[in-house]
Amino acid sequence: MFLVPVMLILVAVGVALFTWSVKNGQYDDLEGPAHRILYDDDKDMIPDDARTDKPAAGEPTPEQTAEVSDTADTGEDKSQKG
Repeated sequence: MFLVPVMLILVAVGVALFTWSVKNGQYDDLEGPAHRILYDDDKDMIPDDARTDKPAAGEPTPEQTAEVSDTADTGEDKSQKG
């Protein structure tokens, strides 16, 4: 006899929690986190011979470009100090 009221209370709590979660945006973006894990954010850890985004022959890699710009910045600092 007491199981029916207990189940009604549990259903009411479940509906209340579901309503709260919908109002707070828990179901807004269901696919974003699943796609975000596929984005490659560790390009600097991939060996050069295993890269799929290799530049064409004769073009510098992004790392080489960064090294050139770093050395250019260092050269400018020395000339400004002297």
